[in-house]
Amino acid sequence: MKKVYLVRHAKAEEHGFAKSDFYRDLQDKGRERANRIAQELADKLTVDENTLVISSAANRAFQTAEIFCPIIGYPIQDIQTTEKIYEAHLMEILQVINDVDDQYDQVLVFGHNPGLSNLCNYLSHSEVELATSNVAVLQLEEGINFSMLAGGTASLIEFLK
Repeated sequence: MKKVYLVRHAKAEEHGFAKSDFYRDLQDKGRERANRIAQELADKLTVDENTLVISSAANRAFQTAEIFCPIIGYPIQDIQTTEKIYEAHLMEILQVINDVDDQYDQVLVFGHNPGLSNLCNYLSHSEVELATSNVAVLQLEEGINFSMLAGGTASLIEFLK
């Protein structure tokens, strides 16, 4: 069965006038927590050629993916980035997942709230709020592929925090 891993970016520097929100970087505290949760995920996840990682192009999301990927065994150079996930509504993020080729069995999406939490709740009819570095693991119902993924067609099977 196919799985989606929704990963909220790690704790980033505060908003300010010095740089755009898109370019905010991770804090040291955020990097430490991301490392810890990535280790936890690595114990539960087997990465292979049927794994895809997609990240928001925003600094904090991509930097989080750069922390997770070596730990879980995914090549950093294979991370796909898109601006479609940045400041996105849940349906925009879902469209990115719906476009994933059927050859993949699992996709990890690194992004932002409220979109990721809303997407998780929409897909699984659960009530979770992804804090920074949290990972929601969703298993698609039998017979459902990424292009068919829609509201209520997945189950929240794990929540790493």
